Amino acid sequence: MTERRPLNPLRLLQRPRWADQVPTWADAKPGLIRAALGRAQARSAGGWYVLAGSREVRPGRAFGCVVAGRELVAWRDDAGALHVGPGACPHLGAALCDAPVHRGQLVCRWHGLALGAEGRPGWRTLPAHDDGVLAWVRLDEPGVEPSGAPVLGPRPPADRSVPAVATVIGRCEPEDVIANRLDPWHGAWFHPYSFTALRVLSAPPPDCPPAEDRFLVEVTFTVGRRLGVPVRAEFSCPDARTITMEIVDGEGSGSVVETHATPLRPGPDGLPRTAVIEAVVAHSDRPGFVHARRVAAALRPLMGVAARRLWRDDIAYAERRYALRARA
Repeated sequence: MTERRPLNPLRLLQRPRWADQVPTWADAKPGLIRAALGRAQARSAGGWYVLAGSREVRPGRAFGCVVAGRELVAWRDDAGALHVGPGACPHLGAALCDAPVHRGQLVCRWHGLALGAEGRPGWRTLPAHDDGVLAWVRLDEPGVEPSGAPVLGPRPPADRSVPAVATVIGRCEPEDVIANRLDPWHGAWFHPYSFTALRVLSAPPPDCPPAEDRFLVEVTFTVGRRLGVPVRAEFSCPDARTITMEIVDGEGSGSVVETHATPLRPGPDGLPRTAVIEAVVAHSDRPGFVHARRVAAALRPLMGVAARRLWRDDIAYAERRYALRARA
């Protein structure tokens, strides 16, 4: 018999003061986190990198970015298809990040050279993929077997979900971002404004098989000071630069948070830069969720604000981890 779901998902919080929480440091074993990170880094991304949210690459304008040290430009043709190419014009090297898009082609502002999806000698487009939430580019690298499409984790149906994408840049490397997410024990201590009653129900042992390589967490998302929504969530890594949190039980089951770590290039201080591109895909099978989809344009900025608030702290965690590694 299926358990009947309560009409109201909110629960009164009974959380202790911050300093009175049960310490989690003994469970957050460094060796366990290192082993989980090592297994994640061994998974191939097939050369694919997230470059932006799909909505950021708008029709009629170019989108400039740097991925893994390479200057790129993305745009859409007249049919809305995504294309990505080198960010410098092959004529005299003009930046294409602000090139107008005319009849589906980039037009260099210096001398009017038109560049389309078919490319030209000395300037070839790269494999690109748009999954409806995120825009991807494939950079073929020595020793990496390219794949036809990015490796995606679980996602709810597009017609029953509301996606939002937020980006934060940190002075660290992708592995530091992934290591942060592979430490779920820090949630209630480091983010008391968002999480309470966090308990790691199971963590993968260092020698676990791929099918069991996931963390199962019980946590209550706080709503204001006195209310919260309890859920169970799974954390897993589909590739070396991605970690996905999926709500598997409780309100919003099927919702996911995808954290993608895209390397950029060193900043003026010589330190590496990594873009944390986080996709929140909210889902509910409640009949009223259809109204949320109708006001998705208003919800997306709020979802982005919440994601960036968490990463204000988490990027400090990742930067500190990188600093310690660099010092060692």
